Amino acid sequence: MISVELQITAFVVAIMGVCAAIAATLLPNWKVNADTGANIITAVIQMQGLWMDCTWYSTGMFSCTVKYSILSLPVYIQTVRTTMVLSCIFSTFGIFISTAGMKCTKLGGDRHTKSNIAFAGGTCFFLAGIFGMISVSWYMKEIISSFLDPSIPESGKHEPGGAVYVGFISAGLHFLAGAVFCASCTKRQQNKPESRSKKEPEPEPQQSENNNASYNLQDYV
Repeated sequence: MISVELQITAFVVAIMGVCAAIAATLLPNWKVNADTGANIITAVIQMQGLWMDCTWYSTGMFSCTVKYSILSLPVYIQTVRTTMVLSCIFSTFGIFISTAGMKCTKLGGDRHTKSNIAFAGGTCFFLAGIFGMISVSWYMKEIISSFLDPSIPESGKHEPGGAVYVGFISAGLHFLAGAVFCASCTKRQQNKPESRSKKEPEPEPQQSENNNASYNLQDYV
């Protein structure tokens, strides 16, 4: 049986997961390439994200270019875009659904209905975690494969950026919150009292035997 305090903690963890998923989707530093060149003064940091590419110069200048064309992007970036957006959508749905399924709220109806709603919210969090994990894992695989490819020059190789790690954290938070809300379903525990109530009307024959005994004593009197 999941307590109210544990549900509230899982709800806070889910909110953190939603914020982390949105931040990872919008951040431009999914992969980073630092090119210092011959002089540290002319150092350049190139960052590539899902929606824009940014360049930071050591002089303090910062410029970004938005990726408007979808068809010109590689297949893995298009897929990661889609899966991250789905992760944000499912996590947002999970927040609204789990609010009605929490024990500390007056929404959702009776206890049995609220447990089913909480299970549905936990399922949404699980789906958000799965989509997020697919996104960051695939993107990380592409970065590692291109980094280990000897045909690619050193200037064209990148390393994982902070957005990838934020995506991993977001997926883990979604899995944790989903596990708690899915465990809130109390369907099996509610079936036990029903089975006991069905077996209660058995002691009627004993009452009838006592009544017959009392009648027999009255006959003797």
